[in-house]
Amino acid sequence: MRILIIDDEAPVAEMLADAVADQGHESGVAHRGLDGLARIMEYPPDAVFLDIALPDIDGVEVLRRMRRAYPALPVVLVTGRGRPDQIAEAVRLGVTDVLTKPFLLTRLSEALTGSTPGIPS
Repeated sequence: MRILIIDDEAPVAEMLADAVADQGHESGVAHRGLDGLARIMEYPPDAVFLDIALPDIDGVEVLRRMRRAYPALPVVLVTGRGRPDQIAEAVRLGVTDVLTKPFLLTRLSEALTGSTPGIPS
């Protein structure tokens, strides 16, 4: 499985990439929303880990644009400081799961499969 990680915090992105590799998946990293969108259009991944707080456009806008081209692409929202309205909009746009930083690495595969939804109600 190819997983794209879009997160501006290099240590978090690296930790996610290592965890994804440990589970036998291929990963790519983008640190800005527009860079992540370009990578998705260039080489569509099988899933995306997407941070809300990005330096150029926020993760919700990335998700909105992503959904236009890839409405069924699994997206796990990763947030440490997302506002409730941002999370609610991401849920409306169909995120697979929501992981709050810091999170347990064991939740990564659960989030991808949707086996233990962390989406707030």
